Amino acid sequence: MTTTPRLYRKPISTFWWVRRRSYLIFVLRELSCLFVAWFVVFLLLLINAVSSGSEEYQRFLSWSAGPGVLALNVIALLFVLLHAVTWFNLAPKAMVVRVRGQRVAPVVILGLHYLLWGLLTAIVLLVVLR
Repeated sequence: MTTTPRLYRKPISTFWWVRRRSYLIFVLRELSCLFVAWFVVFLLLLINAVSSGSEEYQRFLSWSAGPGVLALNVIALLFVLLHAVTWFNLAPKAMVVRVRGQRVAPVVILGLHYLLWGLLTAIVLLVVLR
């Protein structure tokens, strides 16, 4: 019976990703998908409450005004914003846009993404706050 020597593998810390900013942002962005899913669930609960009548809608509003749900929604908003910003920053690398045979500069693609985001946000605010 022969045995083969085992190679030494340096133990890796559970929090190896905290040491470098790029790794931290990557892991937080991946984690943000859970909060995007929470917003979908929250929206579906809202739609269900609205369709179930006034009493159910009021119950939903009082539940969603609780400190736990409010804190979760604020944290989820921050994660969704991180998700959107990192996605927009990746867009110029993932999209090759050509106009008249010339490649559009990455800063133009990025700027148009943020411009459109701001425009749509302003429209939604006008509709909601009206």
